[in-house]
Amino acid sequence: MKTLIRKYGLNVQAMFMLLAMLVCAVVLTSCEKDELDIRQNYPFEVQVMPVPKEVTNGQTVEIRITVQRSGNFNDAKYFIRYFQFDGQGVLRYYSEPPYMPNDVYVLPQTQFRLYYTSQSTVSQSFDIWISDNFGNEKQISFQFNSRN
Repeated sequence: MKTLIRKYGLNVQAMFMLLAMLVCAVVLTSCEKDELDIRQNYPFEVQVMPVPKEVTNGQTVEIRITVQRSGNFNDAKYFIRYFQFDGQGVLRYYSEPPYMPNDVYVLPQTQFRLYYTSQSTVSQSFDIWISDNFGNEKQISFQFNSRN
């Protein structure tokens, strides 16, 4: 090492400075943007099986719904709310108590059935909103004509 210093006229400080610059260049250029991407917020779609177009007063209609997630995050929670703006009826999740309009309820499953019972002799319309705990929301509209 001493012979190299004498032969090329380098001093120790210059060598350390050159070595430090080389280490910095290697460290700084080796950083790429290949970071681990941890996603929690996955958009979703809602699939609804066909329902009848007409109902009679007192008739119950089964509504089969599936929340189709584009990714899987274990802590994702889904919620449902509804509002009926034409006619009268009752919407419930399986055999649970009826939903109250505009109240938010937790959906324990992503595939489920709702039961709408008509309480009207006129056409009925209502919307269902399904949302997740990340602010994503989908709206589904239903309209039933009265069948005498």
